[in-house]
Amino acid sequence: MKTSRYARAFQAALIGIAVAGPVTIARADIKDYKFELVDQTVQAGPDKVITVRLMNTRTGKPVPDAIIVATRLDMAPEGMQEMATRIAPVPGGEAGTYRFKATFGMAGRWQLSLGAKVQGETGTVENKLVITAQK
Repeated sequence: MKTSRYARAFQAALIGIAVAGPVTIARADIKDYKFELVDQTVQAGPDKVITVRLMNTRTGKPVPDAIIVATRLDMAPEGMQEMATRIAPVPGGEAGTYRFKATFGMAGRWQLSLGAKVQGETGTVENKLVITAQK
């Protein structure tokens, strides 16, 4: 009799687990990340440094150790997508910030396109930011 009582209790526990379903851990979605410009303007000319911050919009905290997989800097906001310039990563900076060096050949609005992989997340964070080069 005792064995059947334990067996029924065990079956009831299994049914309860099956009905409750698997436990999922709340994770961020790749859409919960975005890049922000630290400075909206730069001086036109060679070797200017652009600093961006990758933020988790749910927590409001910067995201360190992301892997930048795509960069492009062009004058798309001025209707000149073909006017692109080289952009190179610059080491250093505080956690969650990413720095790049580029030549701004002329004054105007430039579009910085970035793609990054965030550790522990699937997908790619992609943003297009507009920075103004001044004379």
